[in-house]
Amino acid sequence: MPRVQLKTLTEQMYYVLLALQDVRYGSEISQYVKELTNQRIQLGPGTLYAILSKFEEEQLIEEVNCEGRKRSYVMTNKGVEMFCHEYQRLQWMIEDTKREYHQ
Repeated sequence: MPRVQLKTLTEQMYYVLLALQDVRYGSEISQYVKELTNQRIQLGPGTLYAILSKFEEEQLIEEVNCEGRKRSYVMTNKGVEMFCHEYQRLQWMIEDTKREYHQ
């Protein structure tokens, strides 16, 4: 069964929302994610801007400033709700795994 779009988030999507708890420009988002994950996740411009476009379309984020080509974004209330739901889902998965492997 295919994944319903934005019912769950990809790893890259999760980290983009995490970055957008504060207002950030695209390049700042990429840098934040790269540093937070010790370079495990590196968002190329194509991936980042595809995610931002989808999130804007779904009203999970909003553009708050535009200076030439630099645009800054922040999570909307809907985005915060989505992020919290995804965080909880991941916590449940971790707890299920702990119960299975630490009996």
